[in-house]
Amino acid sequence: MPRGRARKTALLPIPLAVGCLLIALISAHWHKTSVDALSITWVVSGAVPLFWRKRWPYAVLVLSAVLAFTYFYSGYPGAPTPVYPAIALYTLAKREGPIRSSIAGLLLIGAHIGAQLATGGDFIDPRVVAFVPVVISIGTAARNVSDRRQSQHEYFEERARRIAEEERLRIAREVHDVVAHSLAMINVQAGVGAHVADRRPEEAKQALLAIKEASRAALVDLRATLGVLRSGEDRAPAPSLARIDELLAAARGTGLSVEVSGDPGDLPAPVDSTAYRIVQEALTNTVRHAVEARTVSVRFARADGSLTVEVQDDGQPVQAEPGNGVRGMRERALALGGTLLAQSRDEGGFVVRAELPL
Repeated sequence: MPRGRARKTALLPIPLAVGCLLIALISAHWHKTSVDALSITWVVSGAVPLFWRKRWPYAVLVLSAVLAFTYFYSGYPGAPTPVYPAIALYTLAKREGPIRSSIAGLLLIGAHIGAQLATGGDFIDPRVVAFVPVVISIGTAARNVSDRRQSQHEYFEERARRIAEEERLRIAREVHDVVAHSLAMINVQAGVGAHVADRRPEEAKQALLAIKEASRAALVDLRATLGVLRSGEDRAPAPSLARIDELLAAARGTGLSVEVSGDPGDLPAPVDSTAYRIVQEALTNTVRHAVEARTVSVRFARADGSLTVEVQDDGQPVQAEPGNGVRGMRERALALGGTLLAQSRDEGGFVVRAELPL
């Protein structure tokens, strides 16, 4: 409950007491009767326990009912003092539910009947019988509304957390793909440059130029990704197979022979982006981890409403646990309802094969 609304609810007994007192004074003036200090105190006192109605709802209900109904039948000028136990019973129904509040309401009616019999009054006042179930119904309805709002609030909080987590994972995958690919290429080219710097300066120069280009591309992609985080808007350029030549050129710059077969054709943006990132990560893993790999084949095929992306190298078989790269590729494929296989081949090398629904 908002703080301002909670404060108003806590101070509710004050306007109730003032209202009942004013009605008592008007009634006394209308019927030409007198109002003394006892009657004023009696009218106001019934509202005092309501300040603690949320902390001790049962005790407040009993006390306010005794003060309210004893005044109501006292012969003093008329005042709607039964509104005090009505508020107490409403609070009880809202906090404790319909069963406990109904039991309390039946006890209240029973106490009223006992008091009437003891004083020789009417057997039962129908107004008491009427207000009890009405107040309990209203309190129970308010409880249901409050529970439903709380459930909706928890649902939207959980949904927001889930969306934030998915977005965090997406950004983490993007940053990983950009940084891991570029650093892998830079690392290989730096090794080449250091190896041939003295004997073949031209090759060292080419390696430095490749490092410059890889770092430039990485900075552009990383700046765009970080821009999305700062602005909250997805304005980063989407990766696409239209840029695959850049990936292939970077891989070939490390000494690999890259062969491409098949045509992916026109693809939906999510499939296009995912296919690009899978090829990028697979090439990165080949450069970083493949032992004595010389050739990499990239194959695209479309059949039965899906796109097959396969990247295969001819390095020596390796036994390693899947890392963040393979996990990220699999998450991307699963997000589209596809599958991804990444494993060593018995005849040598490593293969990554993704099936992406179109």
